[in-house]
Amino acid sequence: MNISLPETLKAFVDQQVGTLGFGTSSEYVRELIRKEQDRQNLRTLLLDGAQSAPLGIVGAPYFAELRAIIAKKSPV
Repeated sequence: MNISLPETLKAFVDQQVGTLGFGTSSEYVRELIRKEQDRQNLRTLLLDGAQSAPLGIVGAPYFAELRAIIAKKSPV
C-alpha cells in the first residue's frame, strides 16, 4: 500500500518518527492504525455497556470487591 501525503503532512510524520523513536514512517502509521482500532473497540464496548440493563447498585462495596480481586491478581 502506498499513501501520498502533501509535503506538510510528510514533514509532520518524519518529525514524529524521529521524536517518538519509530524506525520508519510505516511503523508510525501502523501504530496510529492500531490506536484507532483500540479507540473504536473501546467506543463499541462503552456503547454496548450504556445500552445494557443495569446489573445492580454500584457503590463502595462493589469497588472494594474489585480492589480485592485486583490485589489478589497483582504481583507483589
